[in-house]
Formats: sequence, C-alpha cells, structure tokens
Amino acid sequence: DEDPDREMRIAVGFPLTQLLDEYAEQSARYRELVAGNDLGKQAEGTIRNGLHVDLRWILLHLIEETARHNGHLDILREMLDGTTGG
Repeated sequence: DEDPDREMRIAVGFPLTQLLDEYAEQSARYRELVAGNDLGKQAEGTIRNGLHVDLRWILLHLIEETARHNGHLDILREMLDGTTGG
C-alpha cells in the first residue's frame, strides 16, 4: 500500500543475463514435465471457476500470457527507441 508501483521497480537492478538464464531453465523444466503427458490429461487442481482444465488448455494459456507480456515489452521498447515493427 505504501508503494503501489513497487512491482515496476523491483527488477531495475536485476541482471538481464540472470533473467534470461532463469527463463531458459524454467522453460526446459516445463518441456520435461509436458513431454510425457497427453494433451487431454486433466489437471488435478481447478481454475478459479472450479473447472478442471486439461494440459492443452494450460499450454495455450501459457502461450497467451507470454505473448501478452512480450507485447507489453515491445511497447516499452518502442517508447524508448522510437522504432516500430521489425
């Protein structure tokens, strides 16, 4: 409550190489977890509305969220350097 924009500043000193390394590690871990499962396998837990989703839904949700955040980063980059597209 004292700093409502804290999440926008906490990573300022975080080294980009470390961030990319950790992302690569997590991506490899998820690939291993998914590799041995059928896309129709139901999750043990439920989502907010109480539904049991399948692995296909989870992966599509991950793709959607990653794309959304990449879009946010692209907007910030455009604001910084003025370059669009590409």
